[in-house]
Amino acid sequence: MPIAAALQRSLSFQGHDDWVDISTQRLSTRTLGALYPGSRFKGTQQCAATEYEVIVDIQHIDIKESTMSGYLNIKGLTTEFPELTTFFKAEIIGPTYPFLTRKWQAYQSIDLEHWKRFPSFEPYVHLFHHDNFTYDPTEQDYIYMRWKEHFLVPDHHVRNIDGASFEGFYYICYRRSTDEISGYYYYYNHDDWYQELKLRHVDQRSFGHFEFR
Repeated sequence: MPIAAALQRSLSFQGHDDWVDISTQRLSTRTLGALYPGSRFKGTQQCAATEYEVIVDIQHIDIKESTMSGYLNIKGLTTEFPELTTFFKAEIIGPTYPFLTRKWQAYQSIDLEHWKRFPSFEPYVHLFHHDNFTYDPTEQDYIYMRWKEHFLVPDHHVRNIDGASFEGFYYICYRRSTDEISGYYYYYNHDDWYQELKLRHVDQRSFGHFEFR
């Protein structure tokens, strides 16, 4: 007797009326292109005339909740901390999180000035602030996000660092077809509003997720 048929018969004997064919079931997706647990991006952040090396490691992504989290490492930003690593959480723009930030002292005009720096955002310049407009990232080449750093790793008690700040957040655009991330850091009390982040996905031989069948 085939295994699936035997299992169905066994469940019937045990009084289970609901049969689920586990051979055809799939886990809900936990990826958006190269955005998956274990994925790494490398690149730079431009601050005034200086470039700093940046590595981003993604730890978790929940497409249903439109969230992501990971670690951002930057080198050479301060003399006190030659290498800084922060834990960040991301809001993926879509049904749950709109383009309008409405917090972190980022008003509609600030959102517009930052989002429109991404050429791909041009079709949404006159739509993004409407309550009835919803961006669906699941079928798009461009994934927009906000990345908010929360604390220093490993010492989460450190809140203030001379020469560095993580009180602001990043406006992020990830392009699936090229596996590239671009972004701009915004902090209301910062002279340089457009610190540019440029990252490329690092090819890996192992997979960040898999499914048993």
